[in-house]
Amino acid sequence: MDAITAAQVLSEIGYLLRQDPEERFRAKAFAAAAWSVVISRPDLEALQKANALTSIEGVGPGIAKVLAGLIETGKSSYLERLRAETGQPSRDDESDLDLGQYQGDVHSHTDWSDGRATMLEMAQGAEALGYHYLGITDHSPRIKVVNGLGPERLLAQSREMAEVQSRLETLTLLQGIEVDILEDGALDLPDEVLELLDVVIASPHVKLRQEETAMTQRMLRAVSNPHVDVVGHPTGRRPGAREGANYDFEAVFKEAARHNVALEIDCDPARMDLSPEMARLALECGCNFTLDADAHAPAELAYVPMAAWMARRAGIPQDRILNWRTLEDLTISLQR
Repeated sequence: MDAITAAQVLSEIGYLLRQDPEERFRAKAFAAAAWSVVISRPDLEALQKANALTSIEGVGPGIAKVLAGLIETGKSSYLERLRAETGQPSRDDESDLDLGQYQGDVHSHTDWSDGRATMLEMAQGAEALGYHYLGITDHSPRIKVVNGLGPERLLAQSREMAEVQSRLETLTLLQGIEVDILEDGALDLPDEVLELLDVVIASPHVKLRQEETAMTQRMLRAVSNPHVDVVGHPTGRRPGAREGANYDFEAVFKEAARHNVALEIDCDPARMDLSPEMARLALECGCNFTLDADAHAPAELAYVPMAAWMARRAGIPQDRILNWRTLEDLTISLQR
């Protein structure tokens, strides 16, 4: 049993538990254990033989029992029970994703906004993982608490990016923005700024309980903007804590596909958005996708291998996920 497979099982258990608010602490424990397993990549079988699974950070006796069963049988009876109880079973038509071919993450944050690491630290973390590119997509100004970037600070950030890039050997930095989708569907920065960036992620963060028709029009306008490349965490949900936006998903997904705007599967355990079910609908509507960590620190880049099961469950072929494309092909995809 390899560590990544085990981490994805723990991640899915955490995801299913999180949907019950009363299980939020147990959900967080499973997600934390999954994260620890991805980062440390332990020899699970050796630890099992030594009765030392609890030596893994974040793995207590209960989670160790789940891991032991997984190592011994190749499956988790606890996960199967949760799948049955929540009506979210595995499927026969799940896709195969080779994480060894994952090229890079296009959604990350630095201390220019609400990240907890410098640009150099984020870049070095991505480079250590063998990534070929990393999108630096700090927030736009709308939400004051995250210290978002307007035009002047984006220009200043570009100067730092040039300096950081000169210190990297194999990683290419992409300057971008996670721009807020305003209540009327306009974006939080003008077109003349957005057109200068390598990647534009438009995300709904506020007024998520807007009436369905208004929310639909809001999202339709956003995906029609010629500078938008990706819709970040498209519903804005936080399972077990906050419902996401409700809109005509099929109409918005079809419009996104028509404009070649990708939809994100945000792998942050607190978001997991789009859900596998919504992602499958988006796939049927013709959409492409990104699979991103939405990392605010280098260690959070590990969210992607933890949550890749979501894209697999949705049946998304590898060639429909932009992160599996080379830098050259990604650049072509973003130049629509």
